[in-house]
Amino acid sequence: MSLLTIRNLNLSIHNAPILSGVSLHIEPGEIVAVTGESGSGKSMTALAVMQLLPGGSQVSGQIELGDLDVLNAGEDILCGMRGNDVGMVFQEPMTALNPVKTIGDQVAETILIHDAMDRAAAMVRARDVLHRVGLPEDRFPLTRYPHELSGGQRQRVVIAMAIALRPKLLIADEPTTALDVTTQAQILELLKGLVREFGMGMLMITHDLAVVADMADRITVMRHGEVVEAGPTQDLLANMQHPYTKMLFEASGHQVTLPEPPPPAPLLEVRNVVRTYRLPRTALFRPPEHFRAVRDVSLVINRGERVGLVGESGCGKSTLTRAILGLEEVQAGEILLDGEPVFSGQRPNLNVRRKMQVVFQDPFGSFNPRHRVDRLITEPYYLLDNPPTGPARRDAIAEALTAVGLKPDDGQKYIHEFSGGQRQRIAIARALIIRPEMILFDEAVSALDVSVRAQVLDLLADLCRAYNLTYLFISHDLSVVRTVTDRVLVMQAGEIVEQGVTEQVFTTPAHPYTRELIAAAPVLPDLKRAV
Repeated sequence: MSLLTIRNLNLSIHNAPILSGVSLHIEPGEIVAVTGESGSGKSMTALAVMQLLPGGSQVSGQIELGDLDVLNAGEDILCGMRGNDVGMVFQEPMTALNPVKTIGDQVAETILIHDAMDRAAAMVRARDVLHRVGLPEDRFPLTRYPHELSGGQRQRVVIAMAIALRPKLLIADEPTTALDVTTQAQILELLKGLVREFGMGMLMITHDLAVVADMADRITVMRHGEVVEAGPTQDLLANMQHPYTKMLFEASGHQVTLPEPPPPAPLLEVRNVVRTYRLPRTALFRPPEHFRAVRDVSLVINRGERVGLVGESGCGKSTLTRAILGLEEVQAGEILLDGEPVFSGQRPNLNVRRKMQVVFQDPFGSFNPRHRVDRLITEPYYLLDNPPTGPARRDAIAEALTAVGLKPDDGQKYIHEFSGGQRQRIAIARALIIRPEMILFDEAVSALDVSVRAQVLDLLADLCRAYNLTYLFISHDLSVVRTVTDRVLVMQAGEIVEQGVTEQVFTTPAHPYTRELIAAAPVLPDLKRAV
């Protein structure tokens, strides 16, 4: 008997079709990956297994967990199933954790809800499980709160909560999307180890096809709520049949061609920059300690050059970015853009600030949803002494939207009317509208599907040809950095440990940390035979 069997699953919400004829099965000790773009029905399939569907849902078909008929089970039986027989790891650990409860209490909570043991025994189990997922008590006591942990450590806590009662099935919904490559590799190895050790089955939901190729025993490809192709991983990779599957894998390895950069002419100069933070006192009469987030960093970005900045979470990338933008003052060194200091006295130099723009990771969160697009993309005009008005303003809006592949009429719409990829195009239009000297892309494509990501990367290449863009591209996705940059900087513990021509650094890395990053990055197999 299969651990999980889904047969001809159909789902609609308020009469809108979501899933149609979905079928898959998972055996004990097996990892089955469900992949596809956003809106393909991956997460709704997982929520149907957990019976955590929104109101107005109509479901038909069969979902069997062992000998349990999930769709016809009562709520009391389902409550016993969740956490006890099926655990779930969500994409964003900070929203899955309670910020006012300690990590020990949150792991023990699953055990106590199911009355598996008393509180003292539950805390012992919580300590053991946290140790199993790489959070030993000597370094991570049970009294810590989620905000005291890094992203990867919080994800480990979520995994500990999911496996506290050693469920038969583990559902992992995009568990590594926001993590850097080394942390991602650690989490994936942890999940594979848990499957081997406990003999549980795992349903892995992801749009990262490199992860799928390396981890899953079988792959199920979904599109528009339907399964379009499924099979053993190696067989499917070697002999893809459906055009959509081929498109997904082609987009995952998508390469762009950048124009040749102009002759070197320094635009941004960072000279021996140091940024420290004061830490809380650990004793009443002991002086406070300081944490040095950026340590004597120097770099140069030439006009028309595209530079990547890579490194693990906490290495200082974001701190350095804020300093370059003039959002944080540095304790030592200087930052110059086109020969002018980013800081003038104790205040940001607005004459420099108007020459830089930034594109953030979350395109929806960086916009005010109450304003139309034409107002949103003209926000940088507040930096100008004499911003354009009337027809000149309308022409500038139309030109910016057209440059990123949208229509001038889109300026009259609201941001919720666009897809994720279109929102990121609007964010790029906002950055372009005042024709800055330099743009900083902060994880600008990490949250996008592979096909949308390919479109945005093509857009960047086109804009480089049209506008001679200079940008600093900050990302933990090494495959993206490799294709959209001329040079790359590798940052570790607040220092630039290696820099050079992108292809040279990726091909023959000199620093051990760079080699570690490249080795940890998931790699797609050779797809030439398949496509």
